[in-house]
Amino acid sequence: MKCPFCRTDNDRVIDSRACQDGFSIRRRRECLKCRRRYTTYERIEESTIKVVKRDGSRVPFTRGKIKSGLERACWKRPISDREIERTVAAIENDVYGSFETEIDSQRLGELVMEHLRDLDEVAFVRFASVYRQFADAGDFVAEVRPFLTKAK
Repeated sequence: MKCPFCRTDNDRVIDSRACQDGFSIRRRRECLKCRRRYTTYERIEESTIKVVKRDGSRVPFTRGKIKSGLERACWKRPISDREIERTVAAIENDVYGSFETEIDSQRLGELVMEHLRDLDEVAFVRFASVYRQFADAGDFVAEVRPFLTKAK
């Protein structure tokens, strides 16, 4: 691993620990030349799962898109980065555990909403309003109604 500061390929691992529910390893390293420390993450390289879009096109499943969607839905909500990361890991685990080569984008969106429903109701409604392309307030009320009946 090359040092990001001096670009020397001579370091030592100071600490290793599992993270993201055991799906990656976080390593703290120290460059033996400049003595600066940095962090690297090691992940299993899994077979690529393709997401089948509504128009029939296929794109690779990317964890980053799921995470950015969750971060937008959870914006200004009392949800930590750790909780978002844990949710992304759970979604990724479900995708790789349940699908071998392809997943329909609609199924992926439903999977994200299942996890968001448990995480935060407001974030769930935000995500659903964009994902399901609410046209009017009636769509919004229909989505919120199960939460209102549960609260009573």
